[in-house]
Amino acid sequence: MIYDELLRIWKEEITSDELVELPKGFISRIEEYLKKLAEENRMLDKKTAKASLLKVEEQNVKRMLKDIANLRYKKLIRKISKDERSRYIPLIENRNLIKLLLLTESYQSFIESLFSGKKSCKERQRKRITVRFLCETPEIMGLDMKSYGPYKPEDVASLPIENAEALIKQGLAVEIEGQ
Repeated sequence: MIYDELLRIWKEEITSDELVELPKGFISRIEEYLKKLAEENRMLDKKTAKASLLKVEEQNVKRMLKDIANLRYKKLIRKISKDERSRYIPLIENRNLIKLLLLTESYQSFIESLFSGKKSCKERQRKRITVRFLCETPEIMGLDMKSYGPYKPEDVASLPIENAEALIKQGLAVEIEGQ
């Protein structure tokens, strides 16, 4: 059962200093499970015991997912900060900060879309936005796992929607209208 698998992963993530390997298809199964719980809950009379139990189960699943996401994020940050190859000078520090901010935006969007039942990450990454860069921006890793950049001011690129929205939000790029 997916709940048991989630519980196992949650416990492992809490006790391990390393990232726990997620089983293949885990995210998709969780998305489907959350949709199923929400649908079942919608069909039931809210006053029944079963509806109450389903609501508690849904809250537990979301809490465990949020914990897993936060723990994994902290572990990733810790790994990045321990990277001994980085000899920070202001420009490199700025580039790493930009990369970290973009990663944070994409990761948070992914978690929000998972909870909200919106289109999955795979569906959203097929959509692209054309942007014009406002300042020098280092190479980034797109949600489609392709590298983009580096970019100079006035460069134009078509990027996965999540990455483009993060760049726009950070003030590094603007959307080109009419695309």
